[in-house]
Amino acid sequence: MPYSAVVKRTPTGAAVLQPEVTAAITEAVLDELADTGYGKLSMEAVARRAGVGKSALYRRWPSKQEMVMAVLADFSLELATAPDTGSLRGDLVTLLRALTDWLTHPRFSRILPDLAAEGVRNPEVAEAVRAAIGEPRRRVGAAVLRRAVDRGELSADTDLEMALDLIAAPVYWRLSVRRAPAEPGYLDHLADVVLRALKGDPS
Repeated sequence: MPYSAVVKRTPTGAAVLQPEVTAAITEAVLDELADTGYGKLSMEAVARRAGVGKSALYRRWPSKQEMVMAVLADFSLELATAPDTGSLRGDLVTLLRALTDWLTHPRFSRILPDLAAEGVRNPEVAEAVRAAIGEPRRRVGAAVLRRAVDRGELSADTDLEMALDLIAAPVYWRLSVRRAPAEPGYLDHLADVVLRALKGDPS
């Protein structure tokens, strides 16, 4: 058989990755992470919860770590929105609300503390989280700040890395560390505080 015929052949049967099976596995991974944590999560438990054979998992991901990171990346980036509202303040409020929705999600709010602790124990996991979730989400935030620079709302020499920390840190500290609520008006007030800091406005 010619080589070209082999590479162009469409996979059939078990080789086809059915979207509904992938969706069931994704939900099972999130549930297992929320219920048992990363350390105790197993491919067997995920397959059992999803109602599929373990081979269905390995056809999609070669390892537990790659499966978990892929699922969490898809979930996390879906909640990282950065529409252009026309102003830096409007963009900041949108970013902060999206961050709040992510951190307070019923399952992810239980997953994140465990994942952070696992990262302290296991540098490989910490690096995987940074690469799969942290850096992509920061790129979304950086795009917002670059738009503000293009509009003339921020100086071209703005330290984007510091600015991204300044935006995210108060929300993470309040919701995930202190476990304090974000009262009505908190995010709007925080956006104003961050905006003044980014612009160097002491008022």
